[in-house]
Amino acid sequence: MIAMADVREWRMHDVVDLDGKKIGTLESVYVDTATDEPCFGTVVVGLPTRHRLVFVPLDGAQVGPGYVKVAYPRSLVKDAPAIDTDGVLPAEEEPAVFAHYELSYTAGAGGERRLARR
Repeated sequence: MIAMADVREWRMHDVVDLDGKKIGTLESVYVDTATDEPCFGTVVVGLPTRHRLVFVPLDGAQVGPGYVKVAYPRSLVKDAPAIDTDGVLPAEEEPAVFAHYELSYTAGAGGERRLARR
């Protein structure tokens, strides 16, 4: 289990894949609304004039000095569903984020969103 206090300290760290290749910078953390546990992070990627935020699961992430190593290859993360840097993930697009990483998705108990930004 990843402590939420620890995850907040990861913001603005480089995000790298298992091979140490830089993917981008961690912008924010999304928690599972059912458990309030960190679930996904958004990573700033793209050209300086066309930044976007892609989603990456934090399950299995490791932290080092100045970086967060995720358990997914750079190419998979860069092709993940994205939002604008000032955008919000619409609830109806949440299943696509989970499907991209072949993770199961279930909406909240009352049909509410599964992910909340912290």
